[in-house]
Amino acid sequence: MTFQEITDIIAGQFPEYAITAETKNPQPALVVPAQGIAALCRFLHEDERLYFDYLACITAIDNGTTAETMELIYNLTSIPYGLDLTLKTIFPRNTAEAVLPSVPTVSHIWRTADWHEREAFDLMGITFEGHPDLRRILLPEDWEGHPLRKDYDAQERYHGIYVRYEDGKELEPSTNPDRA
Repeated sequence: MTFQEITDIIAGQFPEYAITAETKNPQPALVVPAQGIAALCRFLHEDERLYFDYLACITAIDNGTTAETMELIYNLTSIPYGLDLTLKTIFPRNTAEAVLPSVPTVSHIWRTADWHEREAFDLMGITFEGHPDLRRILLPEDWEGHPLRKDYDAQERYHGIYVRYEDGKELEPSTNPDRA
């Protein structure tokens, strides 16, 4: 099955979503609205023509404060059919209602999403609505902020330990050019 055939099946199933194909990159992707990601993923997993049974990765991207958007990229595979598909969703970094952006979880579809979504939450500050155990996975629970966001400002100390480094060297407060 070709990318275009998959696109046509999805567009026919979800006419309410403005799904677009992004084909300029070596691996084409379908751009879908964030609010529709869970329904679309459930369809991709359950439809017998497609059966995307494996979620390889969820990647989070912060496009910065100028663009004011973030992205999630889902890499899916249908092992029985030998198909790969990339889904992409773009959404606002922050809204007036919520400090952290929010996207529906897909952890009820693929168990591996549990870990991928927790990593995106921990490092990028993306909340996943309906996630069964959304908590930090790499950093301590009391860590301040989300370090892969473009606007992240590293705390100077964590429990008395210096955590700011530059060129592999620990920065003491007196030698830190940002704090001088």
